[in-house]
Amino acid sequence: MIEQVTLRDLGVIAEASLPLGPGFTAVTGETGAGKTMVVTGLGLLLGARADAAAVRAGADQAVVEGVWIVPETGAVADRVAEAGGEIEPIGGGRAELYLGRTLTAEGRSRASVGGRTAPAGVLADLADQLVVVHGQSDQLRLRSAAAQRDALDRFGGPRIATALGAYRAAHAHARTLAAELDALTAQRAERVDEAARLRAVLADIEQVDPQPGEDIELAQRADRLANVEDLRLAAATAHAALSSDDDQPDVAGMLAEARRALERAAGNDQALAAQASALEEVGYRIADIAGDLSAYLADLDESGPHELATVLDRRAALNTLIRAHGTLEETIALRETGAARLLELDDDDDRIERLTADAEVAASALDDAAQALTAARVDAAGRLSAAVTDELRALALPDARVEVAVEPGAESAAGRDDVALLLAPHPGAALRSVAKGASGGELSRVMLAIEVVIAGTDSVPTFVFDEVDAGIGGAAAIEVGRRLARLAETSQVIAVTHLAQVAAFANNHLSVVKSSDGSVTASSVHALHGADREAEMARLLSGLSDSTAALEHARELLSLGTSRLIG
Repeated sequence: MIEQVTLRDLGVIAEASLPLGPGFTAVTGETGAGKTMVVTGLGLLLGARADAAAVRAGADQAVVEGVWIVPETGAVADRVAEAGGEIEPIGGGRAELYLGRTLTAEGRSRASVGGRTAPAGVLADLADQLVVVHGQSDQLRLRSAAAQRDALDRFGGPRIATALGAYRAAHAHARTLAAELDALTAQRAERVDEAARLRAVLADIEQVDPQPGEDIELAQRADRLANVEDLRLAAATAHAALSSDDDQPDVAGMLAEARRALERAAGNDQALAAQASALEEVGYRIADIAGDLSAYLADLDESGPHELATVLDRRAALNTLIRAHGTLEETIALRETGAARLLELDDDDDRIERLTADAEVAASALDDAAQALTAARVDAAGRLSAAVTDELRALALPDARVEVAVEPGAESAAGRDDVALLLAPHPGAALRSVAKGASGGELSRVMLAIEVVIAGTDSVPTFVFDEVDAGIGGAAAIEVGRRLARLAETSQVIAVTHLAQVAAFANNHLSVVKSSDGSVTASSVHALHGADREAEMARLLSGLSDSTAALEHARELLSLGTSRLIG
């Protein structure tokens, strides 16, 4: 629900604040006073395209701000949060949402949602949840085939909603399977080639059979084998120095001689015994090292040019794989992932067979869901046709007949139905689409009749009507007022009108007042009560706000609007 809208420098309105609130708000005023700017301002808050011509002459920019009362949780709150804005909780599960739009004289536009700058597209997204605007010409939703289908679906209530949900799920599933099957079939040749290439790659890898870390180990072995003579000389020299096999002095012999000398003298001083024991331990360690060097020399003797050649050949095979696939680790990983991919590719024929079967089942389920949706729409169309035709009899179209036609159409996410709202305005007239055959006034009344009927099953938060009473008067205008009031029982209704018979049924009456100082015309908005409202009603009736007869008629209409039952 819109709580308040503020306009500054928009069209002829210098500054105005519109207190709206629940129920039915009528907006009236003299021709040229700027009533249409109220609808224009609301349109800007709902993401409508900005037009620099709407900026008041002499002003740098126009500003429109609005306060909405919205549920604290739900689609609106989620979209505001997604845009980075915030809503302000006010209790009872409700919250205030602030929207704004600034339009410069140069044509630039800026929007704000919940206190944060946002694209105008966010306002348009919120509009679907907040307001339905009806007006003349391009503002009329019923000129759109999609809008006519949506109106029928709204009227159909839970039955159509359930059928549409089931259809959309079936449609999405069928499209997913069909797309997968088409892609698999279209890429069959490429996938066969990929399988052949992958099979050859995996064969090369399997032939080499690389092991983790093998490249590093082979590099170390190759380096060792390439320097085997230097290694043998170093190890032999060290071994001879530690433990010689001939009569040459060595470390082991010298350590043994030193230990024996200390042991002989230890009888005179026990301190030397400890040193002799230490030399004995060193001797053991020297013997171990000499043994290790001997084994090392024996291993070198077994290694030879043939082993180096083997290592170099192995490294060459590994390097071929590494150049092709990046690193040894990536090559080993490819052996695992490639095998899984090859299994998938080799399963294409079976997958195509399974997908074909699944797609047939999904197509059958989609057919069933489409038929159920069509049946629900046909049933709702008959009831909506009768109800709207009954409403039109009281809206100065007593002989009009409406038919909601449901015909086979192109498949889409919304079903396989084309929905057309057809109108025969008088006996003998052929049924024609309201989008082509209805005048502006007729279309407005058809739209109002539909919204009144639909409101009983699916009300929206706010309706805005721009001169829905065009082309009618007298008793028909009174019935339009009644129906707007009836609609206001479940939704907020804002109507720009030039008829007192309509305004009489409003519980909130705003007047757009024009003043002029001879050079600048500016308008503002006033809430009317008591005598002021009677005077405005009299002006609407006769053009004179102080006519005694008009004032008496105005009081009679106001009494009718407040005391008689709506319906």
